[in-house]
Order: sequence, then C-alpha cells, then structure tokens
Amino acid sequence: MRLAVRGIPTPDADQLRRGGPDANGQAALRRRAEGQGNPCRHCLDLIAEGDDKLVLSYRPFASPQPYAETGPVFLHAAGCERYDADALPAWFGFMTQALVRGYDAHDWIVYETGRVVVGRELEAACRSILENEAVAYVHIRSKFNCFQCRVERG
Repeated sequence: MRLAVRGIPTPDADQLRRGGPDANGQAALRRRAEGQGNPCRHCLDLIAEGDDKLVLSYRPFASPQPYAETGPVFLHAAGCERYDADALPAWFGFMTQALVRGYDAHDWIVYETGRVVVGRELEAACRSILENEAVAYVHIRSKFNCFQCRVERG
C-alpha cells in the first residue's frame, strides 16, 4: 500500500501567517525557535534554532465535533512548501513516542486503531491501521497530543 503523507493545507498555513484566527480564535504568537523540537506542521521540516516560528492552536478537522481534537502546533513564520509525499519525514523515526489513530469518513475516531508507538514503528502502524476499510485517514500526534500530520492511502 502506498501512503500519502501531508502537512496542514497551504490555505490554512497562509491564513494563520496573515494573522487569521487559530482554533481558539486568536492570532498566532511569534517566537524564536529554541532547540531542535520545533516541527513545522506545513512542510514537516524542523524549524532551525533561532528562526521565527508561529505558535498556535490547530484543529485538523473541517468543523467542530466531539472528536475534533485541538492542540498546539508550530509553523515556520515565513512561507514554506507543503509536505506531500509517499513517506514520513526521516526525523519522525527519532520520535520517542507518538500517538497514531484512524478516523472514519465522518472524522470520528475508529477506536480499535489507537496506538502509542516509537517513531521507527510509525510507518508500519499507519499501514496496518489503513488496512481497516472503516478508516479514511490516520493522524500522527506527538506524545504531548500535538498534531503532526495526516496519512492517507496513496
């Protein structure tokens, strides 16, 4: 099975960079990236230490509903290209723990799919979850429940 791994949509990132409201109705905060734990959710690359980043609340669902989780994410403050590939970024393999779970076509969690895995197991976990016909897509989240990316069948 081929995977389709995508960062948040470019229109969402552009709107947030222009000062539009985040999932909590607030403008993103501008900060300097410190250390190496600053992944941009649009290009799925790590934001370099010292570069400007946006910190905001993001809900990776079309509309609010009981399973539409919201959490903090980072974006490059400057524009970047959206990640759209058939594999996870290499740095995902170094995540110590990640949450991975499938959602159905109505954006509800498919309960039996939820897992906590180490980074090197993420791709296999996504493939396994996507074998379930009830699953439309998978979300990968950090151990802190921060949205990382969406994975679909390619």
